[in-house]
Amino acid sequence: MKRHTLLLIVMALIAATASAQTDVVRAAQYDRYAEANAAVPPRAKDEKRVVFIGNSITEFWQNTRPEFFSKNNYIGRGIGGQTSYTVLLRFRQDVINLDPTTVVIGIGGNDIATNNGDYDEDRTFANIVNMVELAQLHNIKVVLTTLLPAANYPWNPSVTGVPDKIESLNHRLRAYANARRIPFADYYTPLVHPGDRALPITFSDDGVHPNASGYTIMEPVIQAILKKM
Repeated sequence: MKRHTLLLIVMALIAATASAQTDVVRAAQYDRYAEANAAVPPRAKDEKRVVFIGNSITEFWQNTRPEFFSKNNYIGRGIGGQTSYTVLLRFRQDVINLDPTTVVIGIGGNDIATNNGDYDEDRTFANIVNMVELAQLHNIKVVLTTLLPAANYPWNPSVTGVPDKIESLNHRLRAYANARRIPFADYYTPLVHPGDRALPITFSDDGVHPNASGYTIMEPVIQAILKKM
């Protein structure tokens, strides 16, 4: 009887583990860019290849302003809804394996929005540091970016203190970048509305994602850094 009970427990644990692994794979969306990644040719000797990795801010950027990516030969690897946890999971296949000279890392908003559970700034920061260290281990230069301003996240209005959380993580990322001489792209300052620290309607249709006008503000910020690099 005890052996039978133990067997049932083991089987339940195996099933739970398999289910958890399936959830992780589904959240990471490993196959999202598999075909596009396979089509990326080997990097030429003098080619300066740049990958932008992130969430919907990056994904919508390449959809809204495709000419920015095509004319500069930039590679966009953004997936809407993703957090620093899921971007870290796919960092090897969507960044390292593409052999870029530089990666632009922009992530964290969906962590604050609690897309994949409670927000913990220390863990989000650690995930971003892990990405930086992985890139540097493979001789990939890194550009870190601020989170964009937002007064709230419409899909999860129960999340409070959004502007404070964004500013806190931005300050922490800036300090880390400065201490390690990592280029830091400040999108936040030219986009934020000083009163409520929101993303104004001039630059966004929903208060979270930039529209074409918002992206045209961001582009010279990152371009100035990448050209110097």
